[in-house]
Amino acid sequence: MSEQVSDQSAGLNGGFEIAENGLPVNWLIYTPKTVPDSRFEVALDRDVFKEGRQSLRFQVDKCSAAGGWKSPGFTNEFSEIGKFLGEADYRISFWIRNSGAAFAIAAGGVSAKTGSMRTLMRDNAPTLQWRRFGYRVHVPENQWLRMELNILSPGTLWIDNVEITRAD
Repeated sequence: MSEQVSDQSAGLNGGFEIAENGLPVNWLIYTPKTVPDSRFEVALDRDVFKEGRQSLRFQVDKCSAAGGWKSPGFTNEFSEIGKFLGEADYRISFWIRNSGAAFAIAAGGVSAKTGSMRTLMRDNAPTLQWRRFGYRVHVPENQWLRMELNILSPGTLWIDNVEITRAD
């Protein structure tokens, strides 16, 4: 239910700087191909960004408020890029700019059969200036970190500079 381009050498790619076929590598993106009941565009925006050369932009005209793979957005299970495995607390931070969209960001520990995801934020406030958000997330033993962004109503949302560090 998502599209992904992988590149182990790109690491987290939290600034969405490394892309292939118009998608940032190492992120599972919910695109118009995988969310057919929505009308939206996913783009790397070189005009509006916080750091580097571009941000990830979702321009949404129609979508489901259901969340998950039924809404525009992305997810990432960081075990796939070889980091953020096992019991620990992690700091997740990112920058958001929003024009009219309602959105939710969740994170937590998951495994093949279980998970402890929690909603970190759910918001629809316009933020025409970049705002930084930061959270601490616990990942239990035998799980790995997962993060998900869902756009829940029409509008434009930009995200940039996703950073994850172990909170020792």
